[in-house]
Amino acid sequence: MNAAVAGRRPLPAAVDAVAPGPGVIRILGIDPGSQRTGVGIIDVEPNGRLVHVCHCALAVAGEASFALRLKRIFDELGAILDIHQPVECSIERVFMARNPDSALKLGQARGAAICAAVSHGLEVHEYAATEVKRAVVGSGRGDKTQVQHMVGILLGLKGPLQPDAADALAIAIAHAHTRAGLARAGIPRTAWRRRR
Repeated sequence: MNAAVAGRRPLPAAVDAVAPGPGVIRILGIDPGSQRTGVGIIDVEPNGRLVHVCHCALAVAGEASFALRLKRIFDELGAILDIHQPVECSIERVFMARNPDSALKLGQARGAAICAAVSHGLEVHEYAATEVKRAVVGSGRGDKTQVQHMVGILLGLKGPLQPDAADALAIAIAHAHTRAGLARAGIPRTAWRRRR
């Protein structure tokens, strides 16, 4: 699918998607932002191997109003979901920004992304930034450069990654690691959430 969706410009991820094989879990990671929303999709093979499917950053800052930014996040993320059809979704939990207006806008962008995922029947799993860094870098204090580097290594990607897209892939990887650990321990995800 290379054409623009509903008359809009083509999406970075609007390519012919390959359906996952048997036993493969396709995970969507979202790094929400009011100017750019990172999107990353990975496959988890039955042996636990992580495979890169796609990544992009939805740049929405050029819209005429903030409401139109939210609509673009919802619409473009929905189009990506239609194309790649992930079965699980993970998103970064909101952190408290210094600027209340920025925090509010981030929360609204996050809400638009969550609504797009839920409207496609996906349950949304939330992760704090420290959880994501711990899963990818090994420390909750890792910086963005370390996250980008490790995402590239874990997924076998060459060259620099756009930061928002790298963060989205890292969120998907964190979810893959968490679900694998819980499965090994025999703990349902809902029970794990209640204990936190």
